[in-house]
Amino acid sequence: MILNESEQRRSPVDLRTDMPHSARMYDYFLGGKDNFPADREAAEQVLDEFPQARTVALSNRAFLRRATRFLAAEAGIRQFLDIGTGIPTSPNLHEVAQKIAPETRVVYVDNNPIVLAHARALLTSDPEGRTAYLDADLLDPATILNSEEVMGTLDLTRPVGLSLIAVLHFLPDDTDPYGLVVKLLDALAPGSYLTATHATADFAREQADQAAEIYRARGIPAQARSRAEVEFFFDGLDLVAPGIALAHRWRPDLTDDVAERPADGADIGLTDVDVSCWAAVGWKP
Repeated sequence: MILNESEQRRSPVDLRTDMPHSARMYDYFLGGKDNFPADREAAEQVLDEFPQARTVALSNRAFLRRATRFLAAEAGIRQFLDIGTGIPTSPNLHEVAQKIAPETRVVYVDNNPIVLAHARALLTSDPEGRTAYLDADLLDPATILNSEEVMGTLDLTRPVGLSLIAVLHFLPDDTDPYGLVVKLLDALAPGSYLTATHATADFAREQADQAAEIYRARGIPAQARSRAEVEFFFDGLDLVAPGIALAHRWRPDLTDDVAERPADGADIGLTDVDVSCWAAVGWKP
């Protein structure tokens, strides 16, 4: 892992544990322990309005694992740029990819201090590969792409798997989320892939709107988008079958861990409302 000298010398940061944070709320939904009372209180309020929020989070993680298996095993991708990493939850992206190809390199990007605090312990690479963590914001693609961590770990002249899991719905329209994705993809070589998920209100409009309002009331921007709006993030890319799909319906055959199946399979009774999250993988020609 790369941690530059300025990061090593950085004074302790204020985690603002009195204020909820989207990554820590997500960690709570996943059953993690890296969250605080303010996060748990806000998350429980979301669950009151949108009881399927925990299922949405679990389905996101299961999709990430399946999509990574596809990219590593079938598409031959050996380097990944994961933006909006959040608090690491094992198996992490590099663990899934390096199980297939130990030489895989991964750069994790987030601007959450608690993720940086856990980076050394939780994002340890296979000796044959490499991982790096970059403290940066998706709103600033140039800083990400020109960083020492990215330039020193990835070869942008070769295909990269760009991962934007459960992050785009925290970018309202006034941040130009489509333009941000275009800037990232423009810097990647042909043959690269975009993997993304996005919360939607297509199946439970009132519940999803109420949940988004709880986030916004706590200073966390949130915007659900329709299937058509999500598809626009993949404009100019070739969608991998089955295209834009609900997270649990995207290639459930790629599940290789029995423990994942409750978050993956429609055969256990998950409905579209339960998942309420679009997912897709697109290839850059």
